[in-house]
Amino acid sequence: MKTLKQARIGETVRVVKLHGEGAVKRRIMDMGIPKGVDIYVRKVAPLGDPIEVTVRGYELSLRKADAEMIEVQ
Repeated sequence: MKTLKQARIGETVRVVKLHGEGAVKRRIMDMGIPKGVDIYVRKVAPLGDPIEVTVRGYELSLRKADAEMIEVQ
């Protein structure tokens, strides 16, 4: 199982599954990250938090904790 947190800069990955429950999972989906969407990893901050990604043509910053809940391939 590979998570978005483990993806490298410049890599494009596809969401396989969202982990987490209730409001946390809903918030990730509301940000435009449902199952099956492609995510391009643009930047990672020096300490690894946050991660800047491009989803559906817009930039988004995610915390490490949120990125760990997104399973990708």
